[in-house]
Amino acid sequence: MGTSVAEFLDRWDGGRRPDLPETTSGTLRLDAAEDGHTAHWRLTVRDQRVEVTRSAEDADLVVRADRDVFDRLASGRTHLATALLRNDLSVRGNMRLLMLLRRIFPGPPDARHPREAARERDGHR
Repeated sequence: MGTSVAEFLDRWDGGRRPDLPETTSGTLRLDAAEDGHTAHWRLTVRDQRVEVTRSAEDADLVVRADRDVFDRLASGRTHLATALLRNDLSVRGNMRLLMLLRRIFPGPPDARHPREAARERDGHR
């Protein structure tokens, strides 16, 4: 099945993420609904670091979805934009932070850099 959102966020190390913009900061709350219960994670982004806590405290951006949608995002099986366009999730707040969330979740497990794919295609390793 892959990584669940709980596993992904619970093992988050909080280290520096150079792929995150240096000037972006804010708070995001993920609300994952399952069987009448909602799990909450609050992500605080500052100085290219992301701190993850379990909290229902308000945030600059709130993203709500079923737990299985978040599980697919955390395992790289669904892209954030795809889930948004399919109405699989709802958002409220600072939409700029939504694009940041796209960088926090992993890409597809079989994704490769285009240069690597071209080298393999051309027989260069």
